[in-house]
Amino acid sequence: MLMIFGLLFACSMVFGIYTLGGGSIQVLIKALPMELGIIGGAGFGSFLAANKASVIKATLRDILISFKGSKYKRKDYEDVLVLIFNIMKHAKSKGVMSLEQHIETPASSIFFKNYPNILSNNQILDLICDTLRVISLNVDNPMQIEEVMEKKLKKIEHELLGSSHALQVLADGLPALGIVAAVLGVIKTMSSIDQPPVILGGMIGGALVGTFLGVFLAYCIVAPLANKVKSIYEQDMHIYFVIRDVIVSYLHNNPPQIAVEMGRTNIPTEYQPSFLELEAALQKGGVGEVS
Repeated sequence: MLMIFGLLFACSMVFGIYTLGGGSIQVLIKALPMELGIIGGAGFGSFLAANKASVIKATLRDILISFKGSKYKRKDYEDVLVLIFNIMKHAKSKGVMSLEQHIETPASSIFFKNYPNILSNNQILDLICDTLRVISLNVDNPMQIEEVMEKKLKKIEHELLGSSHALQVLADGLPALGIVAAVLGVIKTMSSIDQPPVILGGMIGGALVGTFLGVFLAYCIVAPLANKVKSIYEQDMHIYFVIRDVIVSYLHNNPPQIAVEMGRTNIPTEYQPSFLELEAALQKGGVGEVS
């Protein structure tokens, strides 16, 4: 909602004050179709040429996400902590090898089946299960596991931020495309140099709309979208950092309760449960003895 308000406020201030200052909105409206066609068409074509199909699809999806906000809420962080807590508690009493059936078929696991949001999230599920697979191979050195997880996190972050990077590149190029549209307008004007000053003035004004439109679209529309998408995914990355912190802490021979507390401290403040709230969630979501 704040995103929509911000964009509408920016547009109203630019065009409203321009009109109140005596500017003719008719000049903008008359030149808009051609200038927008040149800038928008060139920008869209360049965007398609510069990016992979997966990035293009992700960008269209992420434009919608920018209006919704972060994907993960407090309940998602609590679910992840409770899930890993139960898994670690089981591994501590039964051994890591006893986790094999749970990480190979998580959908039927007593640990995972109560968390449909985690089961439907391939990135979180793969990060947890793949890390536990490595641990089950007797690779329990915390430094090695952390290194493996860091590589996975970099891959996830790179894929998540692909669309915001593509939008930012487009934003950086729009002012130049605005100049292209303006130059074309000047060329058109010069070919009609024999016209009266009133007509020439209108044509020059229309040409300058291209420069204005390129800068306006870049810094008031596309760049804010790119930054919003980036900030959302940077915040969403915290849930993966929480998973890493809990597992690595456990491998340092900390009790499961201490390990999940290490993860809790890395949760963004607005979604972070208190110590007592997490304790209540662990008790409520606790899994009994599993064979």
